[in-house]
Amino acid sequence: MKRALLVIDVQESFRARKSWNLINHPDIADRCNRLVADARRTGDLVIWVLHTEPGTGTVFDPASGHVRLLAPLEPADGEPVLTKTSHNAFTTTNLQQLLTTHGVEEIVVSGIRTEQCCETTARVASDLGYRVVFVADATATQPLAAPGLSLDRDFDQVVDDPRTLPADQVVERTVYALAGRFATIASLDELVALS
Repeated sequence: MKRALLVIDVQESFRARKSWNLINHPDIADRCNRLVADARRTGDLVIWVLHTEPGTGTVFDPASGHVRLLAPLEPADGEPVLTKTSHNAFTTTNLQQLLTTHGVEEIVVSGIRTEQCCETTARVASDLGYRVVFVADATATQPLAAPGLSLDRDFDQVVDDPRTLPADQVVERTVYALAGRFATIASLDELVALS
């Protein structure tokens, strides 16, 4: 079965935000790089996805200079780099066309943020008929603020608010929601060992 690895939004934009200090896996680039090395070794397609918000003046605006992969991530020749403006990697890109062209039937999901762009991509991929492997420990996220608060605007309030969902609970909720419904859950070590 032909497989593709999606590396979603592992970009400087997140590190440029104050909330980066709360990321559960600050080594996310290294974690994804292990998956990339394994995918290349086994001949799987590697697809890079970057989130953009053109014209917003935020760290996701390409004009900010932050819409680039975190080091040491580096696409190899021929590996597609897609830019998206939606939460999932399909809606505003040609991802599905790429997967179809390459005969991909299974995708491996990694990247930033676990419950947002990674989970949403996994759900859409499943709905489109792909087998999905979600590598939870090769995703990263931050605490999830209660409705009405923003982790970037109200940083101290969010951190101190008892309604804030800690990052480990965000990941656990995502795993519970995806497992057996939209994806197979795998750890980084399991996935690399199986290849």
